[in-house]
Amino acid sequence: MHPHRLPTVLALSWGVLILYASLYPLTGWRDSGAPLLDFLFAGWPRWFTFFDLLTNVLAYLPLGFLGVSALAPTLGWGWAVVLATLGGVGLSLGVELAQNFLPSRIPSNVDLAMNALGVLAGALAGARWGALLLDGSRLAFRRARHVAPGGWGDAGLLLAGLWLLTQFDPTTLLFGNGDLRRWLALPSAFAFSTGRAPWLEGAAVGAHTLAVALLLAQLLRRRRWLPILGLLLVALAGKSLATYVMMQERLAFAWATPGSLGGLAIGLMLWFALRPLRAHLQRALAGVALIAAIVLVNVAPENPYFAHTLQVWHPGQFLNFHGLTRLAALVWPYLALTWLLCAPTEKGSCFNLRPDE
Repeated sequence: MHPHRLPTVLALSWGVLILYASLYPLTGWRDSGAPLLDFLFAGWPRWFTFFDLLTNVLAYLPLGFLGVSALAPTLGWGWAVVLATLGGVGLSLGVELAQNFLPSRIPSNVDLAMNALGVLAGALAGARWGALLLDGSRLAFRRARHVAPGGWGDAGLLLAGLWLLTQFDPTTLLFGNGDLRRWLALPSAFAFSTGRAPWLEGAAVGAHTLAVALLLAQLLRRRRWLPILGLLLVALAGKSLATYVMMQERLAFAWATPGSLGGLAIGLMLWFALRPLRAHLQRALAGVALIAAIVLVNVAPENPYFAHTLQVWHPGQFLNFHGLTRLAALVWPYLALTWLLCAPTEKGSCFNLRPDE
């Protein structure tokens, strides 16, 4: 992938995530009969929170920053700011219009204004610092020094960031990604058992931990264990923070069950034992561990104790973010498998014609 394409991919990816989060849960579409543009002329809402205002600004700020970074090499920084801002405002307006047809959503001119402010602020910041994402910058130099080259390496960085995002979903057990049952309304394969459940949970967490550690090892040019361990610790901290903020303080470590902690320890020990293996063997084992984790997550029965804990969970103002994290948790393992299959070889990869491009 050409260095200038990374901001473009990031900008498009962020736009898709905004679109999904803003229209979540994507069900119940109907025509309310109200004029589509009435919300533009509504007065200041009677009830609002500064959290909502800030969230709407921050959600669109990266879009403006990335949009300017993507457009500047072709159009120059001035036109890039103008077009990135107009594009972000257009996306926000389209989302608000679409929310007319969702009973769970209310279109708002205040949201539109805050989104416009966010994308403009991000575009201006991109004009000042967007060059950091382009070829020749210090950030690009460090990326080239420490991360696998080409589009495969860029995709791996996106994958690592998406995996961190999945940990901010308080409604899943630790590393419980790839669960298709909640989306397909499928029943559990067998009944819950207090004796069997911790073993299944530990096996799923251990397999996922091993898969993520081996996957990250493929992404780094050098086989360093400290960055990988650091990312895992950040993920655990993110899980606790999400539960603390979105649910209750006393539930911040609800993920730290005996099964999860045991699986985490076993996964880390297996990873350290397998570190001396060659890269292609580690990739193969990462794929096997990831498939095992997906199967275990999808066959394990629902834990009634965890379900009882979730009774205090009401998304409310976190509805957009919750929809985003649920989508990320669903698709991540399958994207990771695709990434592993597209690893560079002498004949190239899915992302490059040649592995050194």
